[in-house]
Amino acid sequence: MQYYWLNKKNNNKLIIFFAGWSFDEHPFKFLKCEDFDVLMFYDYSELNIGQIQEYDEYFLISWSMGVFCAYQLKDKLPKFSKKIAINGTPFPVDDEYGIPLKPFLLTLRHAEKGLEGKFYRNIFDTHEEFERYTHTQVKRSIANRVLELNLLYERSKNTPHSYIHYFDNALISRNDRIIPFKNQMKFWTGKAQTELLDSGHFPYYNFKCWNEILCR
Repeated sequence: MQYYWLNKKNNNKLIIFFAGWSFDEHPFKFLKCEDFDVLMFYDYSELNIGQIQEYDEYFLISWSMGVFCAYQLKDKLPKFSKKIAINGTPFPVDDEYGIPLKPFLLTLRHAEKGLEGKFYRNIFDTHEEFERYTHTQVKRSIANRVLELNLLYERSKNTPHSYIHYFDNALISRNDRIIPFKNQMKFWTGKAQTELLDSGHFPYYNFKCWNEILCR
């Protein structure tokens, strides 16, 4: 697992952000951090986390496969004032609660080709958003991202199909073409306070700063 400080200025509050599969820090640098330090985790080829320095207050924002990974690491994370899941569930490959198995296996089989363009086009709701992404796109190697997806799938297959209440809020995009909207709604209804977003799987261009997400 890799990490990157999107902001580290000895503020009193820390946002821990678990990104989605295949991402790195580059598409998120535009978000203003204001009076938060922001620590981002990505590349879940291994799920390990070191000691997190002390802050007065912690907030968790997790997205896509990052929701699954944050939940897997919940016992090693600090106590959060608020925990938000965005377009993801703790069961990322699941016919009812995540990406249905058949389309996921197709993605896995053709991951190398998909990462050359089609996958990221599906991430965004509009062509304009995708064009914006191309100016700050992910710089990880395709081989590294394919390996990550294979290992995430193996880990998800061995995850018990049970959920202990953890997340407080779930933001769900109506136009998500990666994890079906209906599956996300089915999982989060009754388990978290839900809010619907008029966006695709990557909703971040709708926000100017991290605090706008925390205040949803």
